Amino acid sequence: MKMIKLKGIGVSGGVGIGRAFVMRKDDLAIPKRKITHDHISREIYKLEEALIETRREISILQKKISKELGFDHGRIFEAHYLVLEDRVLIEDVITQIKNKRVNVEYAFSQSIEKYVSTLLKLEDEYLRERVIDIEDIAKRVLRKILKESTVTLSDLKEKVVIVAHDLSPSQTASLPKDKILGFVTDIGGRTSHTAIIAKGLRIPAVVGVEVATGNIDSGIKIIVDGSSGQVIVSPTEKTLKEYQKKLSIYTKEIKSIHISTELKAHTKDGKDAVISANIELPEELALVKKYGAEGIGLYRTEYMFLGRRDLPSEEEQYKAYCSVAKKISPQPVVFRTIDIGGDKFLSQPQVPREMSPFLGWRAIRFCLARPEVFKTQLRAILRASVEKNVKLMFPMISGIEELRQAKYILKECQKELKKEGKAFDEKISVGTMIEVPSAALTADVLAKESDFFSIGTNDLIQYSLAVDRGNEKVAYLYEPGHPAVLRLIKSVIEVAHQNNTWVGMCGEMSGEPIFAFLLLGIGLDQFSMSPPQVPKIKELINNVNFEDAKKIINNTLSLSTPKEVEKYLQKELKKLLSEEIYHMLMI
Repeated sequence: MKMIKLKGIGVSGGVGIGRAFVMRKDDLAIPKRKITHDHISREIYKLEEALIETRREISILQKKISKELGFDHGRIFEAHYLVLEDRVLIEDVITQIKNKRVNVEYAFSQSIEKYVSTLLKLEDEYLRERVIDIEDIAKRVLRKILKESTVTLSDLKEKVVIVAHDLSPSQTASLPKDKILGFVTDIGGRTSHTAIIAKGLRIPAVVGVEVATGNIDSGIKIIVDGSSGQVIVSPTEKTLKEYQKKLSIYTKEIKSIHISTELKAHTKDGKDAVISANIELPEELALVKKYGAEGIGLYRTEYMFLGRRDLPSEEEQYKAYCSVAKKISPQPVVFRTIDIGGDKFLSQPQVPREMSPFLGWRAIRFCLARPEVFKTQLRAILRASVEKNVKLMFPMISGIEELRQAKYILKECQKELKKEGKAFDEKISVGTMIEVPSAALTADVLAKESDFFSIGTNDLIQYSLAVDRGNEKVAYLYEPGHPAVLRLIKSVIEVAHQNNTWVGMCGEMSGEPIFAFLLLGIGLDQFSMSPPQVPKIKELINNVNFEDAKKIINNTLSLSTPKEVEKYLQKELKKLLSEEIYHMLMI
């Protein structure tokens, strides 16, 4: 077969070389049978038994992925649980069994079909994207009813590159890591489940190839380049040797990267940088220490509020925050106040779903509209600040009025606690998240009333470029290297420093080596990222000069496109680093 090159979105770096294992769409044949009145209870029992067994199976997968990658990744199964516990769906199935006298598997498949059809008609992109989760869990339940075994990637006997239209969370989570050389999917973007898990497991992955399953057959040798987004089918001997060399360098050098976990980030010419971690659950503190992060640059507090019908009390929140602060001490922890909305929703009925949730009632807007919820959290964080290593910051501030309102409520909480005789750090640092373009453009005003800034690039990029980062159709437009984004970031850092305000970044951009190099030169004070990225960024900073990083700023910002920016930064880094370290960082 002649060599073919396919292009997609590289979402997890590295090189995978091996034979393809193509997973075709797996549609179950569901028979329709009439049942007698005597068999109704038997069919309902089969449904209940299947739901219980499926929940047990998902629970095992969730624990597995949480243990390997952290609790954040384990939360991708929340939509599965919602289906298994949806009483409206379950009652609809039971009603069909009773009234239409049909077999349980047929009734269940009909109810799921209505469920999916309804979601696909919604304007809400996030909910439409949950269809794959629903279809995944539905097939698992149906297999339990039909007594069919679930085909999982754990059945693989040899090392392969997985090629699929898409991979469900449970399929990806059940994979035997030692048997997977890479992932290639027809659909998906940078925030798809496959991308998230592949990156966490450091398995090369290219998604959004569109024609992968149509051009690749099982058994054919393929190469997956997770850095460039290229998939090579039936490579020539010359191409194979080139990529085998790349793979050899990566395999050898990636083993040495964890040496950096014990070191501080310190450029060769004496510039210090703080490398912190982003987490959301106390259980992830072990990852902060494992990867050598210097404290927590972003603690996402909203996960205490999700998946429950009641709101967490002040005491419950205080104990949780205080425990984190004590365990990470003397290193600092930055608690971000609740950021619900966007792609994170409270389960309470009084919190409405919105047509454009990322532009709607979320984060600080929700908090200012619900001061009783906000004050409870602020009091808990203030009480935890007695540990003297606690900072707090407000998300999605769009202008000075919102910041002043939030700080006014904070002052009220401080007065209340003082009156009650409850201790807190009266000099607690209060920061502003810069993730809305209006905040970035008025950073000079905000800096005068902020102790620090934290640039949230995940949102700043999508708002600046008008790109929904969860929408696969426009995923290719989500570009951290866009000149507009870089100019905004540079402006924010410069203005902050002019006002003696330090600046951190808690978006994924700070964990990407080429951009971390640029951010170092611009003067970013703190880099905060997913814990597994910490050693790589430390390795980068420990092998470059601050002066070299500063020299490339003007040239970078004069470029016209994201591709030109990335190409230029890669070229400059390649000049400064040894071949081994460069490949280790880039792959």
